[in-house]
Amino acid sequence: MKKNFLTAAAVMVTAFFVATTVAQAADVNFGGEILSRYEVIERNDFNDSTEADSYFQSRVRLDANIKVNDSTSAFIQLQSNRTWGDRFESAGTATDAAGNASAGSFAANDLDASVGVHEAYFTLQNFATLPVDLKVGRQEVILDGHRLFGDTLWTMGENSHDAIRLDHKHDNMSVAYAYISGSEESIANDANDNDDTNVHLAYLNYSGILGGKLSVTYAYLDDGCGSVVSSTCTNLQDDIHTIGFRQAGQLYGIDYRGEYYYQFGDATATAAGNIGAGTLGAAVDRDAYMFGVRIGKTFNNVNMKPGLTLWYDYLSGTSDADARNNDYKSFNTLFDTGHKFYGLQDVFLGVGTNSNTTGTDGLGLQDVAVKAKISPMPGWTVKADYHLFFTAEGVAGSTQQSGLIGNNSSDLGSEIDLTVVNAYNANTTVMVGFSNFNTSQTLRNIRTNVGGDNANWFYAQFHVKF
Repeated sequence: MKKNFLTAAAVMVTAFFVATTVAQAADVNFGGEILSRYEVIERNDFNDSTEADSYFQSRVRLDANIKVNDSTSAFIQLQSNRTWGDRFESAGTATDAAGNASAGSFAANDLDASVGVHEAYFTLQNFATLPVDLKVGRQEVILDGHRLFGDTLWTMGENSHDAIRLDHKHDNMSVAYAYISGSEESIANDANDNDDTNVHLAYLNYSGILGGKLSVTYAYLDDGCGSVVSSTCTNLQDDIHTIGFRQAGQLYGIDYRGEYYYQFGDATATAAGNIGAGTLGAAVDRDAYMFGVRIGKTFNNVNMKPGLTLWYDYLSGTSDADARNNDYKSFNTLFDTGHKFYGLQDVFLGVGTNSNTTGTDGLGLQDVAVKAKISPMPGWTVKADYHLFFTAEGVAGSTQQSGLIGNNSSDLGSEIDLTVVNAYNANTTVMVGFSNFNTSQTLRNIRTNVGGDNANWFYAQFHVKF
């Protein structure tokens, strides 16, 4: 007994000193954030006869940035996202495993399991003695202005990927390749990986061109099955090749951005059973594109530093003729941050698909916007954005929209977004906003979940980083 006790004590002492040595060898910095937001929202049903949904949400993040040695580092970020008053948020239901109703403050919160991993990766600099940095693990993948690859910015969880990334930088040029495991079917049910979705990304950025930077992107989303519309995935491919460029900078005091992306590949799984008169399983070719332009000017030498921006985005859609010819021309926005582009109310977050509940049912999107801002005093910014939305393809008589003959208007409505941002201190930002979406008959015809009234939205947010 005494011998066993001494052995256990020796093991614990050894483990303690080994752990201390490891901790001393690594340079660890801790940080995190707390974000709390109150929202009052009507866009869920566009119906003033029902009460607006109001709620609080919070996000808590704790992260550790570890420098293991001169060539190895790691980053781990834990996060918990909660809706106030719901102690079973992680389950996504109003009851626990035993069927008990969510009790919020009226019960202990020991059943809360909302903490998860947002990012967890390691980085090897000059991997294999090459001028390339290797990053492996769960990570955010953000390119340029979040157009095709972003982290969503606004949603509580934001977006991260299980990925392997290689980066090389030299002078004014940076090159990157990333492999993303987008969706992994269970090994037992998908031994041949027919249902897996993988993404390959190649990216080049070069600064010093036309007062700014030129980016070239190629992304290949390999989805062997896509949306399952039959009992098997045979011949129902959903592969998306996206290639394009983005040029942004400043010339003669004018801020500008121009970008163009083209998509090709197989769209059978996306289109079959949803658009067109083609036979289920017949070959459907993807042939889509989008472009966006923006010009703006900020007068930094004028009182309140006013700024004005004009922009236009066009995302192609699928017409009746396209559908009859088994051509799918609806642009897919991949992993974009739509909240940054298509109005802050997020009415069109599903524009990248043929969704008739969150997008435009495959008819594409046009967005004409005017954005203004002022800084009335140090630390304060007031913004006003106005959007006009239209479909890219006609609506009347569409094979997707039975009963719409005689209504060929492409008007989807308009939105105005008012935002006040205060940099309260170096670690705290306060944001208050109000938006109004003025709907249209066309949007009500396309959507299955839009009522006849406009939608208002209000939010107040505190964001503390440490």
